[in-house]
Amino acid sequence: MLDQIIVFLTIFITLILFVKSSLRFDLVAMLSLLFLVLTGIVPAGKAFDGFAHSAIITVAAVLVVSRGLINSGALNDLVIILNRTSKNNTMRLMGLMFLTAVLSSFMNNVGALALVMPIAIKMAKDNKTSSSLFLMPVAFSSLLGGMITEIGTPPNLIISMYRNQVGLKPFSFFDFAPVGLTITFIGLIYIGFIGWRFIPHRKPYESGEMLFKIEDYLSELLVPEGNKLIGKSLRELNIENGLEFNVLNIIRQKNYVLAPVAYEYLQAGDVLLVKTDPEELVGLLEKSGFILEGAKLSHDETGQLLNSDEFTLVETVIRDDSVLIGKTAIEMRLRNNYNMNLVAISRHGESLYSRLGEVAFKSGDVLLMLIASSSITDTLDSLRCLPLAERGITLGKMGTSDKKWVAIFVFGAGIALTTFGLLPVHIAFTLVAVTMVLMGLVTTKELYETIEWPIIIMLGAMLPLGEALQSTGGADTIAGLMLGMTGVSSPTVLTMMLMGVTMFLTNLINNSAAAVLMAPIAISMAGVMGISVDPLLMVVAVGASSAFLTPIGHQSNTLIMGPGGYKFGDYWLMGLPLSIIILLVGTPLILWIWPI
Repeated sequence: MLDQIIVFLTIFITLILFVKSSLRFDLVAMLSLLFLVLTGIVPAGKAFDGFAHSAIITVAAVLVVSRGLINSGALNDLVIILNRTSKNNTMRLMGLMFLTAVLSSFMNNVGALALVMPIAIKMAKDNKTSSSLFLMPVAFSSLLGGMITEIGTPPNLIISMYRNQVGLKPFSFFDFAPVGLTITFIGLIYIGFIGWRFIPHRKPYESGEMLFKIEDYLSELLVPEGNKLIGKSLRELNIENGLEFNVLNIIRQKNYVLAPVAYEYLQAGDVLLVKTDPEELVGLLEKSGFILEGAKLSHDETGQLLNSDEFTLVETVIRDDSVLIGKTAIEMRLRNNYNMNLVAISRHGESLYSRLGEVAFKSGDVLLMLIASSSITDTLDSLRCLPLAERGITLGKMGTSDKKWVAIFVFGAGIALTTFGLLPVHIAFTLVAVTMVLMGLVTTKELYETIEWPIIIMLGAMLPLGEALQSTGGADTIAGLMLGMTGVSSPTVLTMMLMGVTMFLTNLINNSAAAVLMAPIAISMAGVMGISVDPLLMVVAVGASSAFLTPIGHQSNTLIMGPGGYKFGDYWLMGLPLSIIILLVGTPLILWIWPI
């Protein structure tokens, strides 16, 4: 009993730390594992067995394969055709969601989103509408599509692994398809015709140089010696330039003038913390003669770069595994280390008053960067950021017909090998990944940069925690409590409750962690109820992929928050009805396809 209490306490603290996000989730998982080792729950000799598990290997291989497909340009034609053939907003949205779901079923969710997101933003611009109406449906589609195949999302791989642990063969590649395809189809129909109407409109596009308007950026502008506006007030600055911007602070001789009044007069050497959008920022620089402090360039140099083919203003969003997170521009030495200049920062719904170089980056921040046009892709890859505009950015590197067909053939061969049972999925896709590296579709540098090491570490550390929950009898205890609290014995009701609990958990913590914790409970529930384990494992797989209520439940949701201008509470408006639909449709569907 003491062992169970230790495991329950560890899980409880782990969940709290996951939700608080005060520590990185991979560090939290590792601390939990070490605690279980020190308390004797997990034998020291088996502490790191999770890192050798086939599910971990497969997740890493799929990430590399996804990168190979993107690099080859094999997916470019699909995206371009979609952008050209769509006729109206509804059909455009349905086409975007369908493409995202298909891509996501065979590659990493975030990789699929990275391909489609620039197109979604451009479509919003072309139709003079808000990008918020396109981005959330696309992100949700990436989650739905992941339900279709074994490699579509890590929870499916984890669930397949747990089936093997109870003496059954792992699920095959397309075993998830009957349930996943049906739920995805219903979900896309709901979002495309009804759900998008619940999305708040955020900052509709207005014509201008940039591809879209998002929340205002925080920029730093220096008033140089001899500037024509020295001695004039902020009010005169706004009126004479005919631009809309907000001066939050003035840094004057290392002192802050907080929230300056309209009649505050400018002095030489003042640094203005300005909140404005990219289009207005470019206009302000041209008309005022101010210097872009973030780039450390003179007015003439700034103007030359902004109008040069050699450098490009790139809008990008920070992934949750970016090297920038928790660091400042000064600490990262962006100009020296990455040959780029940080021009501005935008953070969804949050006012920033610190100097640009002193702002600690967060996941989902949108950055305006000035980057050498020839190195945009490499720079963003190194920083683990996603581009938000097509201009100056290509979806693939190879671009030749031969490379495209080689990538498609190798990828298709991997699917065939595992579908027909010739090789297990972790061997087949490791073979595909290695082949892509040998053929130059993925460089050795990209090989290690593409693998999301925080996810790998978290999974490797969490798997022993899931096993401890099972070996100590903790899973049986929780299953018994869940069955006792309901007061009913209907498998349908209990199965629906299991999916609901998994859905709730996956909206608060990583979906892989939710699958690791809920799969042992599902197995125990099946044993207590005397039914097949398959429907309950499928329920956990679907529930763990249904993170539609919060921006923190999945990387895809986090990445669209800034570009779409969403607030935390916007997600459940469309996501709650979708979750209820999946709950009501998915449960009987699973029980029909996978009888108890």
